[in-house]
Amino acid sequence: MSADTIDTLRFPIGKFVRRDSYTDADRAKSLAQMTALPSALAAAISGLSDEQFGAKYHEGSWTVRQIVHHLADSHAHALIRLKLALTEDEPTIKPYDQDAWAMLADVSDVSPLVSLAMLVATHERMTAVLRSMKAEEYSRAFMHPENGRMTIDNLVAMYAWHGDHHVAHVTGIGKKH
Repeated sequence: MSADTIDTLRFPIGKFVRRDSYTDADRAKSLAQMTALPSALAAAISGLSDEQFGAKYHEGSWTVRQIVHHLADSHAHALIRLKLALTEDEPTIKPYDQDAWAMLADVSDVSPLVSLAMLVATHERMTAVLRSMKAEEYSRAFMHPENGRMTIDNLVAMYAWHGDHHVAHVTGIGKKH
């Protein structure tokens, strides 16, 4: 398999591109994507068999089950990072090893529907906070030890992309199986 093919499989909607500035329209679009994510993921996994939850989008990738649990874990981190950025002066956040988390027993032993419910709740809380924010609050920031300084604008755009990115993985797998 060529490197281009693997990149297309890994990034079915393209790679995230971090920008220096965002408009109110950009924020509205990202908020709409984040609001839609739980329903989009629910539709993507609806009716999947246990075998399909174990399917991968390419050799060496995560399974659908791992993706669903990862979305819940990752977006819970996003909510915490958002709240830290709003309540502290450029806090340094703690990254985590997402690949190691994807191998833990809760991922293999717990239904993906539990993580879907967690994602629904996380997004309800996150979007409530985002809707309440003033435009200038989106420039508040945190320090990510691996990615450097990130504004709330960066966080919102990245997690809007992240949800769509993984839903595209799941729907792509569904077309194959």
